[in-house]
Amino acid sequence: MEEFRIVPESLHNDLVTRAYQRRGYSAEEAALATRMCAEATRHGNRTHNALKALHLDHLFGTGIGEWNPGAKIDVRPSRFPAVQHWNANRKIGQAVAYQAFDTCIELAEKFGVGVVAVDNATHYLWGGGYAIDVAQRGYIAYTNCTSSLAEVVPFGGKFPTLGTNPHTWGFPTTEAIGFPIVLDWATSTVAMGRVQQLKREGGTLPPDSAVDHEGRDTRDPNAVYALKTFGAHKGYGMALLNELFGAAIGGSLPTIRNRPGAPAGEKTTASFYFQVIHPEAIRTDHFAQGRSLAENLTAVIRDILGHGNENSMLPGQPEAEGAKRSAKAGGLLFSNAEIAEFAPIAHECGADERQWQPAYFPVFQP
Repeated sequence: MEEFRIVPESLHNDLVTRAYQRRGYSAEEAALATRMCAEATRHGNRTHNALKALHLDHLFGTGIGEWNPGAKIDVRPSRFPAVQHWNANRKIGQAVAYQAFDTCIELAEKFGVGVVAVDNATHYLWGGGYAIDVAQRGYIAYTNCTSSLAEVVPFGGKFPTLGTNPHTWGFPTTEAIGFPIVLDWATSTVAMGRVQQLKREGGTLPPDSAVDHEGRDTRDPNAVYALKTFGAHKGYGMALLNELFGAAIGGSLPTIRNRPGAPAGEKTTASFYFQVIHPEAIRTDHFAQGRSLAENLTAVIRDILGHGNENSMLPGQPEAEGAKRSAKAGGLLFSNAEIAEFAPIAHECGADERQWQPAYFPVFQP
């Protein structure tokens, strides 16, 4: 079993916040970006932690002058009171996503449903973290986005024309089962962050998940040219949906997204879609046996997990268990390889990089 070490959240947050501010982001933007990084690690998500977030900013953001620290969101006119249209002006995605879901909740309180469509977006990191937050507050959440790059081949193809294009749902089931049911996945078999993690740690990819430059299947993370969709044509269809949502919002061609040398007048930014449904907006209050909403959810879940299915896992359960492990540890859990990658970030920020040696942190005892 891989060894994990306990990093104090305050130490992690201080370093990540300093890194973002050093790159020009405001204190508020840095705090929200850091919040998502910490939430990802707290819930056991190792592909969208601070290392991934800062790497994305270096590749596509301030590292090449494309993202816009301190940008203001323009709220465009909409004739639909439950829907807002935003121009994010290349503002950092985590700050946009938190604000968008807060706005969706306000709209859902008024109209039963709230939608925010975002043009000129960047990258919001881990959709599941936002969905967990919204579901814990008692609402149904949904979000999708177009990913930074086209790095996924369509079903039956060999050239990457799709993003990894995640879909995320969150359902407020905490009262029923103790945690929100959350479905969050890239439409590729693995996320590119997973490829980077396996490169870092010397692992191999699962079968049928990626291709090399010749279009041949590969399990070597160092040979990956493009990713494949999960579930063959089914994952392809879901990835395509994101591109269609993005196109309707205002996004342009996926193969030029965040690529240099785009034709004049073209757009290279991503698109976000956020939706919140108030549970009272869809409840009919005609539950069998006079059950309440929470009781009915519990009954349905128990039926699904009954009949010999008691050991089946619910979506969101791994994240809930990850949060419990972090709480038990009293900090954030990182592998030795991950901790070592924080040392250059500390050096970049003028922080004490000697603090970011694996031996400096205690080993987590499960």
